[in-house]
Amino acid sequence: VMCGGVGVDRVPGLGHSGGGSTLLGYIGIDTIIEQMRKKTMKAGFDFNIMIVGHSGLGKSTLVNTLFKSQVSRWSSGWGSEHKIPKTVEIKAVSHVIEEGGVKMKLTVIDTPGFGDQINNENCWDPISKYINEQYEKFLKEEVNIARKKRIPDTRVHCCLYFISPTGHSLRQLDIEFMKHLSRVVNIIPVIAKSDTMTPDEKNEFKHRVRKELETHGIEYYPQNEFDDDMEDKNENDKIREAMPFAVVGSDKEFQVNGKRVLGRKTAWGVVEVENPNHCEFALLRDFLIRSHLQDLKEVTHNIHYETYRARRLNDNGGLHPISANNTQESNL
Repeated sequence: VMCGGVGVDRVPGLGHSGGGSTLLGYIGIDTIIEQMRKKTMKAGFDFNIMIVGHSGLGKSTLVNTLFKSQVSRWSSGWGSEHKIPKTVEIKAVSHVIEEGGVKMKLTVIDTPGFGDQINNENCWDPISKYINEQYEKFLKEEVNIARKKRIPDTRVHCCLYFISPTGHSLRQLDIEFMKHLSRVVNIIPVIAKSDTMTPDEKNEFKHRVRKELETHGIEYYPQNEFDDDMEDKNENDKIREAMPFAVVGSDKEFQVNGKRVLGRKTAWGVVEVENPNHCEFALLRDFLIRSHLQDLKEVTHNIHYETYRARRLNDNGGLHPISANNTQESNL
């Protein structure tokens, strides 16, 4: 039988239904998923998350709450004096988290000093430089003749951008940062410390932020153009309509109705972090970790890194190996 110019042998006795062969017995093709699962569990995987926003927005607390462990740099012994640096710094700290036999090397990249200066002009430059340096590192490993079996992945898979809960509008710095970086990294905007606003104020602010992002042509993750099919589009449309998530973080437990819950104690009660009636932390966690974590990694590799790689190889003539001296290595 000729199929698209290629000879295809049909197995005698096998019929065709719905374009596929009717099997006479069990082969075991479906075990490939289990084989892949075992290999992935053995190897483990990397996830690198960057947190950006000015000081006092609860960035470290939120990341600790997301991963239910002390993973932020303040929890890991970075500078106990908590002084605001004079310039934007990049601080990365890694932990191995294990759950249900799955190992994840989580790297949290913090950006102390961002937005805290009198003049914040171009304060996104060190962040942009760091993101591109990680792409460069990966590219250099890829173009080596003797490549590593598994290239260490330090690329930033996700950037959580913390918006101040002013209730008014985005600051110019918010707009400039997201404009400059939305094309090189997956940005997920979140409204920090949302318990400082009433439900009506919160909804109004969310609507206003979405409008402003649209007006300035800022695409945040999940980007419309990367939806694979209608099922993806429908799922992502619901997420996009709910963004930016208005969140509250806390790593403190309180007793509420006989149950231990993570929350923030106020004069009028406890704001329960994981209660969807109190804030949208659970929506953010489910989206970021339980449904889109793998997609964040794939969009980073297939879109953002691929764009960087094509540009670099094109600039380089596409043939010559990249010199190790072409870029300054990142100092973590």
